[in-house]
Amino acid sequence: MIDDILSELKSDISKAHDALKKSLSKIRTGRANPDILDGVRVDYWGTPTPISQMATISVPEARMLMVKPWDRQNMKAIEKGILEADLGLNPQNDGEVLRIPMPMLTEERRRDLTKVARKTGEEAKVAIRKHRQDARSMLETLKDDGEVGADDVERALKKVDELVQGGTHTVDEIVARREKDILEL
Repeated sequence: MIDDILSELKSDISKAHDALKKSLSKIRTGRANPDILDGVRVDYWGTPTPISQMATISVPEARMLMVKPWDRQNMKAIEKGILEADLGLNPQNDGEVLRIPMPMLTEERRRDLTKVARKTGEEAKVAIRKHRQDARSMLETLKDDGEVGADDVERALKKVDELVQGGTHTVDEIVARREKDILEL
């Protein structure tokens, strides 16, 4: 029973790390990254559709994204969707593909983005702490019901704290790497 609780906690911490990485990938740096367009929805026959389901997104050079729609009739809709997403991007339509140059970020904007990254990291830590609280309450319930001895629960609580400490340390590492990417010219 204790092993199940600990494995569930490990799984939850891993999911929190994955969600953090996904959130941080959407923060724009000076480099082109197709993940930036993940949140953009385009009106496709009355249905909001992700660009990745309507076009091929590639990175032909370090500071350029290229979007090639599978159906050229959707070109204007994709262009409009990118502009309305307020990402600070200005797509250039040549009739075949959309070229999206990635503008340089100002120093002030870079600092703002690092603050956003830290805030996202803090949210991941809060999620991990919530999972710790859930695991602790499950262990206490086991102890109160008499299913597990007090010594076993005490050892499991120490293991929970170790797992959470390692998880929050990993969050700090992930955020630090992303901050380095953001601040890099």
